Amino acid sequence: MVKKEADNLIERPPVIVVMGHIDHGKSTLLDFIRKTNIVEGEAGSITQHISAYEVVYEKKGSDKKKITFIDTPGHAAFSTVRSTGACIADIAILIISAEDGVKPQTIEAYKDIQQVKIPFIVAINKIDKPNANIQNVKNELIENEIYLEGLGGDIPFVAISAQTGEGIPELLDTIFLIAEMEELKGEKNKLASGFILESKVDTQKGTEITAVIKNGTLEKGNFILTNNKVSPIRRLENFSGEPIDKASFSSPVKLIGLRDVPKAGTVFTTYLTKKEAESSVDNKEIDGQKIVTDRAGKDDDEKTKILIIIRADVFGTIGAIQHEIEKIEYERAIIKVISAEVGDITENDVKMAGTKRDTLIVGFNVKISQQIKDLAERQGVKTIVVDVIYKLTEWLEENIKNLIPKIKVEEKTGLAKVVRIFSKTKSNQIVGGKVKEGKLTLSSEVKILRRDYEIGRGIITNMQSQKIQTKEVSEGDEFGMDIKSKIDIAPGDILEAFIIVEK
Repeated sequence: MVKKEADNLIERPPVIVVMGHIDHGKSTLLDFIRKTNIVEGEAGSITQHISAYEVVYEKKGSDKKKITFIDTPGHAAFSTVRSTGACIADIAILIISAEDGVKPQTIEAYKDIQQVKIPFIVAINKIDKPNANIQNVKNELIENEIYLEGLGGDIPFVAISAQTGEGIPELLDTIFLIAEMEELKGEKNKLASGFILESKVDTQKGTEITAVIKNGTLEKGNFILTNNKVSPIRRLENFSGEPIDKASFSSPVKLIGLRDVPKAGTVFTTYLTKKEAESSVDNKEIDGQKIVTDRAGKDDDEKTKILIIIRADVFGTIGAIQHEIEKIEYERAIIKVISAEVGDITENDVKMAGTKRDTLIVGFNVKISQQIKDLAERQGVKTIVVDVIYKLTEWLEENIKNLIPKIKVEEKTGLAKVVRIFSKTKSNQIVGGKVKEGKLTLSSEVKILRRDYEIGRGIITNMQSQKIQTKEVSEGDEFGMDIKSKIDIAPGDILEAFIIVEK
């Protein structure tokens, strides 16, 4: 008798995503749970990529149970990466500092969780700190319509210290309680399927992909299908980088040497044979290797076009960089990403940039050889390689600004109202008036305005205030001044002083 599919389903470990604002303690929480230190290895002490870790929890009087944790970046630049993590997870932990309270990225993370409709727990962290104020955090959550248990809602919350471990057993208990309610099940005897967390190209290993299995079992020798591309699984590693022959549902794994470099969030399926995998490929082509943005519009022909080439170690970071680039706006420029790929900066990248004006090459957690640097310098191509995204953003803003041609603009410095005309000659007039705003200085050029329309221009050649020669009059001052102009000035006219500046 063949077993029904439901009979083959067994309980599987929950996949947990940890989300929240930068520096609210996500990585420190995982550090305490795993008894290792990943914070010190992060550039700028900020988690730049998604990472997945498997831990074993043993509750007193119960069997050992596994949990897979996904650590996601909290900075606004990584909103795309955060939402990918939320899609892959079964349960979310929204971590909030008891010192700092609710931040904009806290709300963004909450919206990501809501969008994918997964249950979540609020972890109020840093309760060991002197300035901790749990009640204040609760009040701020209510203000943002996030209602905790006992405070008008049903969202469970736990007060914790990721530093001392206080409250963490209760947090893990809550995770398993929700997991039981969600009835998370899987089939071990099925072929694996799941999601790609991140992918990169390692110079020694080749393509390296981090994935989470959501159902079934993955074995070395299977064939994996991602983005309509089939690859054999020749090497399989657990999250610690140790070689393994197989892994089952909820486990994070590393796949080495795949032909494809899929982007974060891509679904994968596996097959016993290459023929079976190829039979599942769609006829249409899906290009998962390039992400290109173009914000040029119909009226942008007169604007300076700034072209950008992105190279990063993983696809999740490419999305974050593009998110930052989209925020950079200049009235007289359009910004276009012409290539975005995983891998080191190459000679071809520099040659591509060298054939196009105003092209910048940015690298994140990748390498550029001295030979390629020298080539870029000879071709006048600007490059940068960084490991913290803020530095990249600052460099881009500065260099984009420098590439935009300067234009001369008139900048108003002051306004004065003409009250009286003392004398007129062919090209010179002596007038009296009062400064309404700003200041007027000797030798300044002025616009002569009548009923808000410019009727001419002149230059201040002499200036007095309270019958004393002066070089400047400010708001509220009464004055007499000589203005060189061919236009007849009349009482009631406005003199607008300005300077020419380059922008």
